Order: sequence, then structure tokens, then C-alpha cells
Amino acid sequence: MFTGIIEELGKIQAIRRGADQFVLDIKAPQLVIGVEIGDSVAVNGICLTVTTKTRDGFAVDVMPETVTKTNLDNIKSGETVNLERAMTMSSRLGGHMVSGHVDGVGTIMSKSKAENALLIRISAPEAVTRYLIGRGSIAVDGISLTVMDYGDEYVVVSIIPHTASVTTLGFKGPGAIVNLEADLIGKYIEKFMSGQQKKTPGLTLDTLREHGFA
Repeated sequence: MFTGIIEELGKIQAIRRGADQFVLDIKAPQLVIGVEIGDSVAVNGICLTVTTKTRDGFAVDVMPETVTKTNLDNIKSGETVNLERAMTMSSRLGGHMVSGHVDGVGTIMSKSKAENALLIRISAPEAVTRYLIGRGSIAVDGISLTVMDYGDEYVVVSIIPHTASVTTLGFKGPGAIVNLEADLIGKYIEKFMSGQQKKTPGLTLDTLREHGFA
């Protein structure tokens, strides 16, 4: 589990490709100090496991499912990525609960200034937009952001100068592909409301009354 607060911008030093998977060697001199082999690290919002560690970086394995479902499919050596270590029970939740499991990818459509903020409009699949609410949360390349506006096929987020300076959204422009993860809470609520738990008929007013909630 992560918070969506980026700790360091890492650099892809090498990509060791297999048939349908690959290994990323990432330079991250600050983050690696607090990382051990087996730890989870969010790379552009994707939860990956540290397999080896060096003096100034670490390596992670990327399995076929991740390759096809995220923007790591087009990653190149030398690119910069957002990094965050997994949260602990004593961590400050400065962002929101981010699982590191990407729901879909989107494309930056436009970037525009609004006083000290930067508004970013991103195309988004229905698998993401169905869970959006105004002023709710979304993770974009692992960055916890507030939903300013949204529609069936897009979302608009706003970032302050600090966020622009310490994450990849500061320099990614229109056409760039980003990983999107909707708020985890919305997914659980949908599942319980639809009755998928134990194949029940769903949450109804009669059910609430029966159990003393209404």
C-alpha cells in the first residue's frame, strides 16, 4: 500500500528484456537507502518488488501482465520515473490509499495554467472514470491528486508548482501515456452494493432496517 506522495525521481539505467517480461535497473540514490530486497516499491504507480540492490539503485522484475496493462510497455533507458516506498503503519497518509494496481492508462490531452496551478486534462477509460467523484482522489503515475473535473472519457487534475518540480507530471506533455488508479474505496463500495460478496442480492433499505441501520 502507498500514499501517492512521490519520494524520489529515479532514472532507468537499463532494461533487460525477455520474451514477454523484463527487468528494470533503476538509479535512485536516496530511496535505495531505505529499501531492502523483497520490499515493494511503486514505480510510476505500479507496485513492483525489489529483487537486487546496489549502492545507488535497485532492480525490479516486470511480469507480462504489467507490461501489457501499464505505461511500462513503452519505457526506455534513460527515462525518469516516480518512486515511492510502501507505507508503514506509522506513515503519514499525506495523499490517499494507493494500491499500486493500475486500472488503466490514459493520455495527457492538454496542460494549461490557472494562476499558480497547472491543470492537466487526461483521457481515461471507463474502468477508471466510473469511480471518479468531484474533489475525490486519483493516482496518476503514482501521484495522489484531486479530481477537479471529469467525464465519461476524461479526468482533469491540478498540480501545484512543488508537485510539478518533484514528479514526472512537471515535464510530461500532451501525448504522454500515464498510469491511472481510481480510489480503492470506491471499488469496494461498488462490490458490496452490487451484492458480489457471497452472491447476495445487494445492499437494500430493507437489509439495512433488518440489521438495525435504518
